[in-house]
Amino acid sequence: MSLFERFEDAFMPNYGVPPIALARGEGSRVWDVEGREYLDFIAGIATSSLGHAHPALVEAVTRQVSTIAHTSNLFLHEPEVLLAERLRALLNAPARVFFANSGTEANEAAYKLALKYGRREGRTYFVAAENGFHGRTIGALSLTGKAAIREPFGPFPVDVRFVPYGDADALKEAVTGDCVAVFLEPTQGEAGVVPPPDGYFEAAREICDSTGALLVADEIQSAIGRTGHWFAHQADGVTPDILTLAKGLGGGLPIGACVGFGEIGGLFAKGDHGSTFGGNPVSCAAALAVLDNVDLAHVREVSARLRAGLEAVRHPLLKGVRGRGLWLGAVLREPRSAQLQQAAARAGFLVNALQPDAVRIAPPLVVTAEEVDAFVTAFPAIVEEAAK
Repeated sequence: MSLFERFEDAFMPNYGVPPIALARGEGSRVWDVEGREYLDFIAGIATSSLGHAHPALVEAVTRQVSTIAHTSNLFLHEPEVLLAERLRALLNAPARVFFANSGTEANEAAYKLALKYGRREGRTYFVAAENGFHGRTIGALSLTGKAAIREPFGPFPVDVRFVPYGDADALKEAVTGDCVAVFLEPTQGEAGVVPPPDGYFEAAREICDSTGALLVADEIQSAIGRTGHWFAHQADGVTPDILTLAKGLGGGLPIGACVGFGEIGGLFAKGDHGSTFGGNPVSCAAALAVLDNVDLAHVREVSARLRAGLEAVRHPLLKGVRGRGLWLGAVLREPRSAQLQQAAARAGFLVNALQPDAVRIAPPLVVTAEEVDAFVTAFPAIVEEAAK
């Protein structure tokens, strides 16, 4: 049996069978089991911040796993404290941190933290955005505005009211003194890398301030330098009440974080929430290596180069490019993203058909100018092949 057949035989069918089996990686390049080389412009869904086999990440993980690999939450260890302190310093605001293993777990923690606030204040419902994505566990799925993945698993434990993303007037109408919290992504990731209109997050902050609702910023994909800032909300000059992180924080190792600002950071009492693996020493060591080696100036430089190159491509199929930093969506005029993903792979590039008419482009943050140029040079032929 081939590796693909063995996968299909052994695994639940929720993923289908992926078309490529990867064997190893180095920098922004990966090789499949047949030895074919690709430039990786997916980065594990905006997760492999330092690319593959980065020496600093390898050294940090090796050192930590050879020292102590796991403690549970019954004991503390220095890497988790260092990481929490580092995040607070980068946020430059009074905050407290809870570590989990993934984005959906970070959002579960945020959901519970907000729920505790809401029950204390007698508030009854949440607001989130249509087409927003916050995870697949039941609490996070309650807040996810994608009907196709949400509705088969309802009813849900709380009242969540969905509004069009980017519509400040609709948000203002939906948020009253009974609203617990507003969950928003600074840019909607799974919807197709959709940034909001200018001023939207500032308006959301004002609406929450005026009603007493909490503002929760889901930065699972957008944080840790992905947009050219440590956190995307910093570019808007807005501080949320709760922030959630994952993906790029661990550079490929599983970690998530829920950050509560000010009074909200102290709401959980002992025993209110927990995780056996959350804040694992190895994942924390990896995250510290990521924070030590992400170069925001480099991200801004190569992302501007990538965007300019893609925006210069003219083709009837290509409608435009949107997004921020090294987190872009190539938007198509027809639902041919799957064909574009396949054409890119044949040309030696990995991209992600995110929506029928949108392709996610999110290379590692260490991608070089030469690698960006190689992708931009190949892109017109990739689009042409997808259009056929």
